[in-house]
Amino acid sequence: MRLGFIGLGVMGRPMALHLLRAGHELAVWARRPASCQPLLDAGATGVATPADVARRAEVVFTMLTAGVDVQQVTFGPAGLAAGFAAHSVLVDMSTIAPQLARTLAQDLLARCAVEMLDAPVSGGAQGAIAATPAITVALPPTMIASVAAMEVLGRTLVHVGEHGAGQVAKACNQMLMVAAIQAVAEALHLSRAAGVAPAGVRQALAGGSAGSRVLDVMGGRMVDRDFVAGVEARLHHKDYAIVIGEAHRLGVPLPVSTQVGQQLNALMAMGWGQNDTATLLRVLEAMEGAV
Repeated sequence: MRLGFIGLGVMGRPMALHLLRAGHELAVWARRPASCQPLLDAGATGVATPADVARRAEVVFTMLTAGVDVQQVTFGPAGLAAGFAAHSVLVDMSTIAPQLARTLAQDLLARCAVEMLDAPVSGGAQGAIAATPAITVALPPTMIASVAAMEVLGRTLVHVGEHGAGQVAKACNQMLMVAAIQAVAEALHLSRAAGVAPAGVRQALAGGSAGSRVLDVMGGRMVDRDFVAGVEARLHHKDYAIVIGEAHRLGVPLPVSTQVGQQLNALMAMGWGQNDTATLLRVLEAMEGAV
């Protein structure tokens, strides 16, 4: 297929490379031209604007940080909307607010006769490199064949509903995962305060019903005091703002998530946003020191 890709960061770059290796033609654009170079070296075509990406592609993938970025790339000056042919497809793999995803999809369909699908990704940079992340897709079942290229990007591709449903599923994923990171931080912080080695407690927990990937990965980082970012905490802070915003819009009580969101706020206030989210342990330690 003739594809386009915008958003060549730590996850987008390996995903775009997977599409190239699968034999697709690929047009790319980035705000920082240097981000395109690994793709150009692999055979992609660099273009001057998002509109030019759309002109060269049947399906365009975006993998951007925030909703405002997706909005700007789609409808800003020389945006995708200016280049799309009717009946093209935009697959947005960013994590943005569900209501914004619905609005953008409706506007794109009305203005350009282009279908926009929200297909956020869970699995982090290593998952993107290994092509193992979970992708939750909101699209009409009749369109699945038109975006078959996604099959090379992830191990699990789940159709969850209409526009916005993919973002709802991603918000739920982030809500569960970061709450689990906070729970692991509290357990290991308690064990240290009680004079029991966190490494031993983590090993004991891993063999029982509390065992989880979060305990393995994030608990390991906490035990090793390794807070170099796998995923930067600022991104989970952004995602939690989406979770809390959606709960507020719907009038849904989320007492645990609200508290976890406050811990992420504290992490950001302490200047640790570019560290790994395992740094939630350090927030607890700092809170205890302040008492």
